[in-house]
Amino acid sequence: MKYLLWVIALFAAAAALAIVSKNPAYVQLVYPPYRVEVSLTMFIVMSLLAFVSGYWLVRLISSFLNLPEHVRQFRMKRAQIRARKLLDDMLGAFFEGRYTDAEKAAEKAIKSGETSVLYPIIAARSAHELHEFKKRDAYMAVAGGKKAGDSTMRLMAATKFMLDEHDPESALEALRELRDSGVKNHSGALSMELNAQQQAGNWDEVLKLLDKLEKLDAIDAADADQLRQQTWFNKIRQQKDLAELTSCLKIVPTGIRRLGKFVALAASALIELGGCEQARKLLTDSLNAQWDSELVALYGDCQSDDVVEQIEQAEKWLNLHNQDSGLMLALGKLCMHQKLWGKAQSYLDASISLKPSRAAFEASARLAEMLGYADDASRKYQQAANFK
Repeated sequence: MKYLLWVIALFAAAAALAIVSKNPAYVQLVYPPYRVEVSLTMFIVMSLLAFVSGYWLVRLISSFLNLPEHVRQFRMKRAQIRARKLLDDMLGAFFEGRYTDAEKAAEKAIKSGETSVLYPIIAARSAHELHEFKKRDAYMAVAGGKKAGDSTMRLMAATKFMLDEHDPESALEALRELRDSGVKNHSGALSMELNAQQQAGNWDEVLKLLDKLEKLDAIDAADADQLRQQTWFNKIRQQKDLAELTSCLKIVPTGIRRLGKFVALAASALIELGGCEQARKLLTDSLNAQWDSELVALYGDCQSDDVVEQIEQAEKWLNLHNQDSGLMLALGKLCMHQKLWGKAQSYLDASISLKPSRAAFEASARLAEMLGYADDASRKYQQAANFK
């Protein structure tokens, strides 16, 4: 189709030229005392040639005048191509774990005049991974960009460095500076703050951050549940006063309170702080709801004001769990406390025969000491030492 149009155009031009060439008209140009006459066809041809020549002359002059700008744009484009290659090389090496190559590419870009804060930050992060902390700090010193987001990248990188060096207070200070700059609900920053608060042992803040991250869908639900469980465990371990521990236990979520591991931890903490009666109640409620052989062994460590009642409760359980070594151990300890030496020995021997354990041998050794059987006690302590 295109060729057909060209052919038609050529025929039309030839026809027009043939008509014009037979035209008897002429053009007269007068400039006293001169007078020039040319045919109309010649005048049209010369006018067209003059127009075309003038057009190209103007283009030539314009190109000449714009030559410096063209040269500047050419150099800028070449610099952009070079910078793009450096950026590709730097990021490729960094994310592939080739930190030495990434640092070299970033340093080359900085020396070539690149002003983006991305280059010194990548260089700093690469140096950090290589444990070259002086070089890292030197790169961070020049990472002071003024564009939007530059301070965010710098502070995020600085926070990571502090967390890796286990300096949570400095990390939290950097994150406060980030918030003050207007960056809020940044999922990456919140995740880093979660790490910092964990390192600092600020468990209340950890729980608040987990709620925020869940609202932002920035953390997997299963991971959040696991972290929340660990946080409550650490929060219980952190309590150094019986009143504070009691208050803390009242606000623990029901799902976590029912976990056997949590009950064991809470009961151990209560016993250590003198809350044996509360520990007994906690263990009793948990064991009545769901039996746990490891948990029942703790029942013998919390001698309440009424140990006889505890023994009676344990013997009720024995009717249902007469092959449980943990229950036998608990009864042995309780009988020792009440100086029921024969029953204590019987229960401890039963625990060892069902499932030998360090705790059972140690309890049996203490009983032997109380009864004056030094050799037997020494032998049982030796047997207990064989368990890790």
